[in-house]
Amino acid sequence: MNKYLLIADDNEGILDILKTYVIKEGFLPIIAHDGVEALHKFIEYKPLLVLLDVMMPEKDGFTVCREIRQTSNVPIIMITAKGEDGDRIMGLDIGADDYIVKPFSPGEVMARIRAVLRRPDISEEHKEGTIVHPGLKINISDYEVMIDDEMISLTKKEIEILWILASNPGKVFSRDNLLNSLWGYEYFGDARTVDTHIKRLRAKINVSETFSWDIKTIWGVGYKFEVKHV
Repeated sequence: MNKYLLIADDNEGILDILKTYVIKEGFLPIIAHDGVEALHKFIEYKPLLVLLDVMMPEKDGFTVCREIRQTSNVPIIMITAKGEDGDRIMGLDIGADDYIVKPFSPGEVMARIRAVLRRPDISEEHKEGTIVHPGLKINISDYEVMIDDEMISLTKKEIEILWILASNPGKVFSRDNLLNSLWGYEYFGDARTVDTHIKRLRAKINVSETFSWDIKTIWGVGYKFEVKHV
């Protein structure tokens, strides 16, 4: 059974701490000190999860995340500097599953890793699943979304959010509902994570007024996929 976790960071102190905790949890840590080494070891070991520092030599964490996402939906947790909110948003936008802000407690890191690895794989639950609404087609098994017969480039999380909402037209999902469903019950994030994904999802799908559906904000609560009856 694959027990590899890839930890990519150029700080030896952080690597030593995370390595110790990862071993205690029964995983096998694979260490990379820069972005190029991280990509090589990702290909070689095919880890269960990647812990990826944003600031690394050779290739930064954003570049590594983008390159991994071209071929894999493996869970990626980004490690960002304190107060760098732009890093958090960028990481989520390019397909990271979660983010951790330095300084962090190793216990929190391990809780997030456990939560991410426990998340149900939507594609496994609905291997043949396809949702169709006028002008919209979501194939969750292949993680493909088409708007007016044109393929739309979305991140894994954006597709999963759209799938959950479109699978339940009219149902209101709170931000906590979506956090728990897609980021895990032990996720330490906040509503901004959901809001960021919804904002960028809306911008990418660019819903036309001619469509009979939309993603609606229910103020003070969350979001729903609304189908208009015409």
